[in-house]
Amino acid sequence: TSPGSIYYCEAVVSTQSTGVPNSPISPYDIKHIVEFLVDEGDFFEIMPDYAKNIVVGFARMNGETVGIVGNQPLVAAGCLDINASVKGARFVRFCDSFNIPLIILEDVPGFLPGTQQEHGGIIKHGAKLLYALAEATVPKLTVITRKAYGGAYVVMNSKHIRADVNYAWPSSEIAVMGSKGAVAIICRGDPDLEKREQEYIDTFANPFPTAKKGFVDDVIMPRDTRKRLCADLKWLRNKSQKNPWKKHGNIPL
Repeated sequence: TSPGSIYYCEAVVSTQSTGVPNSPISPYDIKHIVEFLVDEGDFFEIMPDYAKNIVVGFARMNGETVGIVGNQPLVAAGCLDINASVKGARFVRFCDSFNIPLIILEDVPGFLPGTQQEHGGIIKHGAKLLYALAEATVPKLTVITRKAYGGAYVVMNSKHIRADVNYAWPSSEIAVMGSKGAVAIICRGDPDLEKREQEYIDTFANPFPTAKKGFVDDVIMPRDTRKRLCADLKWLRNKSQKNPWKKHGNIPL
């Protein structure tokens, strides 16, 4: 079967090996995930040497052009900082301008902490990416590959900002923060923090509590991701969404 058909989508992903480590703190290259998903493994990255903790670029899914935005765990653990937010926002606005669907690959532990980021205006610049994704009216699909923590989870095309479809892999964790930090706050003074942390992991460190609340559409196996994304893009091809009328928005500049 030739590229550009839904049958090709089913055939191309025959392996479960995606390169995502079992350990939540082990790095991996998000570009391997992109190549695992797109037509012919062909990804045209934009601005590869700037803000390397986020990856943006163009590819094809089932023969159609799409824009890819992904957190890069190899650099700063994939945290969003000022430069990454601006880079991502600029790319999202470009895709929305030319009606190019967006696929977001999410593995984000939060916004990068530190006084340098705060003095540089991380809240203002981080809001640019939030604004760009919230305002975009093109098809917007999200796949959570591992971590989705805190405010950065909301920013990376969550259901809270009008994402069309959100998937999570079984390896994903959707929470305010990591289990270790959460248990240190919730169970402060408990003599057996390791046991409490394991209980927290068993209960919350998975995508199912979020799926029950409707913020994740489905928990899917990595091998099914490409097929599901291709089908969703076909379904959303004629998507028509309009923002409330006004002269223009007030993006945080």
